[in-house]
Amino acid sequence: MERYDPAAIEARWQKIWHDQRIHEVPNPQPGEDTSKLMYVLEMLPYPSGELHMGHVKNYTMGDVVTLYKRRNGWRVMHPMGYDAFGLPAENAAIKSGKHPSVSTRENIEAIRVQMRRMGWSIDWTRELSTSEPDYYRWTQWIFLRLFEAGLAYRKNAAVKWCPNDQTVLANEQVIDGHCERCGAEVEAKNLEQWFFKITDYAQRLLDDLAEVRWPERVVTMQRNWIGRSEGAEVTFRVEHDPSIELPVFTTRPDTLYGATFFVLAPEHPLAAELARGTDQEQAVADYVRHTSALSEVERSSEKEKTGVFTGRNVVNPVNGEAIPVWVADYVLMEYGTGAVMAVPGHDERDFEFAEKFGLPVRQVVAPRDGDADVEGAFVAHSADEVLINSAAFTGMPAPEGKRAIIEWLEGEGLGHGRVAFRLRDWLLSRQRYWGCPIPIVHCESCGVVPVPDDQLPVVLPQVEDFAPKGRSPLAAAEDWVQVSCPSCGGPGRRETDTMDTFVDSSWYYMRYADPQNATAPFRRDIVDTWLPVDQYIGGVEHAILHLMYARFFTKALYDLGHLGFTEPFANLFTQGMIHYHGAKMSKSRGNIINPDEYIERYGADTTRLYTLFLGPPEQDAEWQDSGVAGQHRFLARLWRLANEVVASHGTGIPAAVAADGPGGDMVRKAHWAIDKVSSDIGDRFSFNTAQSAVHELVTAIQDTPAASGEQRRFATATAVSLIHPYAPHIACELWERLGGERLWDVPWPVADPEMLASDTVTYAVQVNGKLRGDVGVPADAVEDEVVAAARAVPNVAAYLDGAEVRKTIFVPGRLVNFVA
Repeated sequence: MERYDPAAIEARWQKIWHDQRIHEVPNPQPGEDTSKLMYVLEMLPYPSGELHMGHVKNYTMGDVVTLYKRRNGWRVMHPMGYDAFGLPAENAAIKSGKHPSVSTRENIEAIRVQMRRMGWSIDWTRELSTSEPDYYRWTQWIFLRLFEAGLAYRKNAAVKWCPNDQTVLANEQVIDGHCERCGAEVEAKNLEQWFFKITDYAQRLLDDLAEVRWPERVVTMQRNWIGRSEGAEVTFRVEHDPSIELPVFTTRPDTLYGATFFVLAPEHPLAAELARGTDQEQAVADYVRHTSALSEVERSSEKEKTGVFTGRNVVNPVNGEAIPVWVADYVLMEYGTGAVMAVPGHDERDFEFAEKFGLPVRQVVAPRDGDADVEGAFVAHSADEVLINSAAFTGMPAPEGKRAIIEWLEGEGLGHGRVAFRLRDWLLSRQRYWGCPIPIVHCESCGVVPVPDDQLPVVLPQVEDFAPKGRSPLAAAEDWVQVSCPSCGGPGRRETDTMDTFVDSSWYYMRYADPQNATAPFRRDIVDTWLPVDQYIGGVEHAILHLMYARFFTKALYDLGHLGFTEPFANLFTQGMIHYHGAKMSKSRGNIINPDEYIERYGADTTRLYTLFLGPPEQDAEWQDSGVAGQHRFLARLWRLANEVVASHGTGIPAAVAADGPGGDMVRKAHWAIDKVSSDIGDRFSFNTAQSAVHELVTAIQDTPAASGEQRRFATATAVSLIHPYAPHIACELWERLGGERLWDVPWPVADPEMLASDTVTYAVQVNGKLRGDVGVPADAVEDEVVAAARAVPNVAAYLDGAEVRKTIFVPGRLVNFVA
């Protein structure tokens, strides 16, 4: 028999698919039925190197869904592109010694070859790269629309600065006060920066999470990042100079009488100013310099509290009490106003700080039936509590006291009710070379001037010395920087910062719908036809920033009349990571798995199969080479089976066969597998269990040699058809050998409900929640009969011997669990 040769089979079918352009999906024409359009998309890769197995898992999941849906009658758009600007690509270029335009192009070419070798059903006519001028022209166009709408602005801001990479870092890129990428100690620095006003959309970003079907974990992360709080803004005044006001936001204005000290974030503009002229001036300056570079996560972690007294006091507006002002890193500039009234009697962090520095603790809220008997802060609040030690408000129920104190503050002009958000405006400026130029000209006469649309794109100039030097490398390109002002014609200077790469990836999914459009980023009718994305797939590491920014862009462009939808991704699936040698794959650990090695040895189909056989796709999994070999053996077994069936029973694929004679159970198993694979892929994304069902079917065929030739051809063709989304090359080859044509156009098989009926049901049997066996019982068996049969399973009986069964959990058709 001919040996299974994946290299030859895969090369043959990839050429056929390419020549016949089977994966190209043109946009629907006017009047054409669009009821079964579907958009499947995986997050695009950074071309900072070649693909690894994490990418393979991601893109194979999308490919399985695409192939499955196409054979179920859907017209599926499945595009691909490259997130080619930004730090990953620039750092890769610096490491290689090549210009980013060269190294990025080379990496894209290498990735494209890898993707074609994997046999993914990508529509290459929609391919894009965010670093190409015909793409970033429209990134600049979108920036200008946001600028015109007041959603892009420039201001001086404290930033976290990596002196090695010479660029601004987001909070998430700072670990233990060091740059996540290079390990350099991060510094605080004030720079003129560009921002997007995402905070204008905070409430809508929160409310519209109800419209998407995303993992609850991701929704929770988004909600927490937005961080909506209701409370009051209260004005404290500096004791020695009442003209200096320090507003704070508090969710518990009913605890104002318990404020015994006041805390500023290290980056608060008045932190160092207040200490000036006091004997604390140097101590405050040193503390601010040391702590302001720490990340938000580090400062919010459970660690010993640190801080320094400023030498100044502020006055509590409700009782006139002077309380000391401290600077401490547990207060964050990114939330509220960067200042807090510290109430150690009712806040654990404030209590820890007060304990360390000997500051007073005062309780002002207590249960209605008396003082709370607590050693630390009383935080176990309930609706049934009252204010104490709160002057005229003493005795009021806390909710009523909260409202009353807000009314009093508003009446006295000392505060007001307010909703606050943790979300901060999006800092998009980057002092790096390899990024989208910001289409702005600075003119001494006209100020900040947008580049006219007909002068876009502002092309990134060829700069040979692009290494970071404390300012954007573009600033050294004087011939490019010096330009006439578009408004007055006088001398001007181009903006030399480039955009955060998250800007590029915040709208790429729209461009895929109309990628060759030379007059607009997309036609609205086309993008409205395809979007929102029906199924988005990617890593949970992008659950906050990328998804939040894409949602903001979508809502802003909707408001500006460019889109007809408000959420970019209707459904989201976040896959788990692949680990190797017990750790997440990374270049620094030296445990990256290159798929090319496995394609050479086992073939793309085996590689695709194994990445989705590792376990539930949403969970992390450990790569095992032995598992790859096992999947290769399975495909070789399927190969031998199909060829043996053809040799013994000829060709021809029956549409249906009777479940009678020796092959009856095998035919019913085929229909069971159809039902199982269909529901596992289509409903649950349970890719590993769907594969297992095909394994079981192949075993059943091999174990039923007495079945009729027609039955064996039917069951074998069913197995080949069901494995097609996972292993399309071997599936198409065997389908053709069995007598079929163009498997990708063959409708997905449908299980016969009558074939799914069974005379018996198999129950899993557990003892104290752990599986100890299974038992088959008649389908019409009642609970007592099932439980008795479960008790009689030898292994179960052994675990129950001498034990008292306190409870029996019975799940009809599925499970018996003895709690003993």
